[in-house]
Amino acid sequence: MTSAARASRPMVLAGGAVLLLALVLVTLMLVRPSSSAPAAAVSTAAPADTSADVGFARDMAVHHQQAVEMSFIVRDRTSDVAVRRLAYDIINTQANQRGMMLGWLEVWGRAKSSPGAPMAWMGHTVTPRGDGALMPGMATDAELDALRAAKGRDAEVRFLKLMTAHHRAGAEMAQAAATAAGTAEIRNLASGMVLGQQSEIALMADMLKERGATA
Repeated sequence: MTSAARASRPMVLAGGAVLLLALVLVTLMLVRPSSSAPAAAVSTAAPADTSADVGFARDMAVHHQQAVEMSFIVRDRTSDVAVRRLAYDIINTQANQRGMMLGWLEVWGRAKSSPGAPMAWMGHTVTPRGDGALMPGMATDAELDALRAAKGRDAEVRFLKLMTAHHRAGAEMAQAAATAAGTAEIRNLASGMVLGQQSEIALMADMLKERGATA
């Protein structure tokens, strides 16, 4: 190593340290709020345990879980490309949305389930019938067993009918949340769910018609 290179090495190291320190300071400024900022600007109170936001997140997480389950079942019971593509889309979309809702409940410090009856946040409660269908639109245990036992066109038609009913009830629940929720997170997510599920309901109506069936 030349004497010039040895002389420049401390300068390079020093320059790197200065740059690192500057990056750390900038990061702290971005992450750490100013002490003079209003409290409302740096933190948002978590919605109440009885709020539409919390109730919707809990109930729709359960509703979505069954939609994902049914989609996995039909995926393995048919080779039809269109049905498998729809099942794949539902699995990915609703699993992702479910994760978001459970994540918000965690951030809000709210339990992910409630001992109370479902849908109380909508102004009415649902009493489970003991058949596995915990909320409107959800399939019963018997219907899920029949879907598991079916294959080919029979599985496709069963799935499309069950998912149409599931989506209709889910869209109604999401519309209520889009109106009643106090947080932008839930309002935006619920509004998107309404549009997405209504679109898939129309798609499934066409798919059922192609198979000589109706919802």
